[in-house]
Amino acid sequence: MITLDGPKGAGKSTTARNVGRDLERRGLAVHVTTQPSRNQLGEIARSKTDTYRGLTLACLVAADRYHHLAHELRPRRDAGEIVICDRYVASSFVLQQMDGVPLDFVEAINAHADLPDLAVILTADPTIAAARIARRGSHDRFHTDVSTSAREVELYSKAAKRLAELGHEVVTLDTTGAMPDQIARRIGDHIAALVDVPGPRLGSA
Repeated sequence: MITLDGPKGAGKSTTARNVGRDLERRGLAVHVTTQPSRNQLGEIARSKTDTYRGLTLACLVAADRYHHLAHELRPRRDAGEIVICDRYVASSFVLQQMDGVPLDFVEAINAHADLPDLAVILTADPTIAAARIARRGSHDRFHTDVSTSAREVELYSKAAKRLAELGHEVVTLDTTGAMPDQIARRIGDHIAALVDVPGPRLGSA
């Protein structure tokens, strides 16, 4: 299971799709998904951020994560597919903190979530990230201007360090000046190494 997290505007969704296509070209079975999930609980967590806040939203997101694990992520992984999840625990560490929830509470309610085999953290210059968000429009209250992008980038840097402390294998990649297919190929090379498909192993960048 591979997870992709990072600030809005860093290119997570595009990267997830591109990594999936890259791995399929290598002959690997891949399933690309997202959190909050596309089931009913996930759609509530995704679309009702103006209604549910703080502890309530944190618990909603965690509940959806456990349901997603039980009904989609684990079955797909156990069937031999490489699961790529766009957002996972790192996003909760960041967004729930931005929503005023203490990190220790977020860690506690996510303590039984499976560790991914690789946690990829994408980052980007806050000014660039904010400009990307402005071009396509922000759809939630977490992303308003460059100051919130800067805060998000800072928290993801801290989240990467915390994930490593908790035993995750973490790779951080800066997407500011990189083409999406370049980032996807680098992640694909690392995943291929993990599953013993020939290819160079990626280090943090």
